[in-house]
Amino acid sequence: MQNPKKLHVDHAAEGMALLIYHACRSLPIEERYGLGQQLRRASVSVGSNIAEGAARGSNAELSRFLYIALGSAGEIEFQLGLAVKLELLDPAAIEPALDSCLTVQRMLTRLIVRLRPATGASEAGRKPKHRKTDERFYPR
Repeated sequence: MQNPKKLHVDHAAEGMALLIYHACRSLPIEERYGLGQQLRRASVSVGSNIAEGAARGSNAELSRFLYIALGSAGEIEFQLGLAVKLELLDPAAIEPALDSCLTVQRMLTRLIVRLRPATGASEAGRKPKHRKTDERFYPR
């Protein structure tokens, strides 16, 4: 079990969520419970998944939850872009939130890569054990 507060990405995710909440205040009233709610939930999900993964007992579990957090950060990026294209939010107003989101995505990606177990050269040439797996990942 790790302390999520020791992870830099946890602090960045919290800051991003605060920026998202502030940006959502600028949404038109009819979108605060539509797109605004989606943005707020996704922003909270990023930090929540980092914390949940850190509370698990292994790096594999942490990595799995970091991937989920990365997915939520991708949702935020899409939703902010959509809000700008629909002219619901001013691009200048969401720039800090979008920059923060991209930073969190990079941090999550770096941490996921760092947590991957090293694969030796002997494993690189190995064929999958099961024929079913072989067909799924290596089509004929």
